Amino acid sequence: MIDIQVTKELHGSHSDMKLDIDLQIQEGSLIALTGQSGSGKTTLLRILAGLEKTDGSIKVGEDVWQGESFTKATQKRHIGFVFQDYALFENMSVLQNLLFVTKDKYLAFKLLEMTDLTQLQDRMPNTLSGGQKQRVSLCRAMMNRPKLLLLDEPLSALDVEMRNRLQREILALHKEFKTTTILVSHDPSEIYKLADRVIVLSQGKIIKDGSVKEILRQTQGSQKFSFRGEILDIVKADIVYIAVVSIAQQIVEVVLDEEEIKEFTVGDEVQVGTKAFAPSISLV
Repeated sequence: MIDIQVTKELHGSHSDMKLDIDLQIQEGSLIALTGQSGSGKTTLLRILAGLEKTDGSIKVGEDVWQGESFTKATQKRHIGFVFQDYALFENMSVLQNLLFVTKDKYLAFKLLEMTDLTQLQDRMPNTLSGGQKQRVSLCRAMMNRPKLLLLDEPLSALDVEMRNRLQREILALHKEFKTTTILVSHDPSEIYKLADRVIVLSQGKIIKDGSVKEILRQTQGSQKFSFRGEILDIVKADIVYIAVVSIAQQIVEVVLDEEEIKEFTVGDEVQVGTKAFAPSISLV
């Protein structure tokens, strides 16, 4: 069991808030961490990695990572951390990036084979595509056989096809190494495919915690679906208005009346749902 009880005062560009987390995670599970931007998701990952100071305690099995007067160094925590921006050593080949963590060639070649990178082992990072770089980053994170794998929106900059492929590879690595994985994601389909459990943060607090089906299939009223998007444009058409909303790789148009449109501006993050077969939007 991983036992996390931490607090930290956060000072954002818009307002201050307190991160206050009391969480127990079953070892070997894959947890999706989601919630609006600025809710504390990345900060929590950085605290677990030992990159942020905080009050409280973190215990992984019988191993104390943080206590009242003790904080274990990042390099002694046996974590893997995959960022959105790859963070590879540009002066090292693919294989050298992996062996920099540990000189276990057997493990390195196994990871390269699992992610179909064997033929690229001698290539330098600047010759790789974004998807290839992220696969190398994922392999490097697994080189120390981490107790905890932290994934901070690692696939958000990739196209749909590559995201789907890497989702399968993340799941395969998670199962092969039986590591505990925490994935920050805003993508419902990604969360549904990968996670055992979903934790939703808001203003530094856990507001929802449950199985994928419990969290993602929750509906409000008679809504049959609900997706998050961004208003790209608001267009007047005769006596109504049309909000043009971007949802993942798609554009949706929602008809609003003169009173409804007063609530929204271009750039707003909104929730798009449907009631009585008509699309509706609400502010996030």
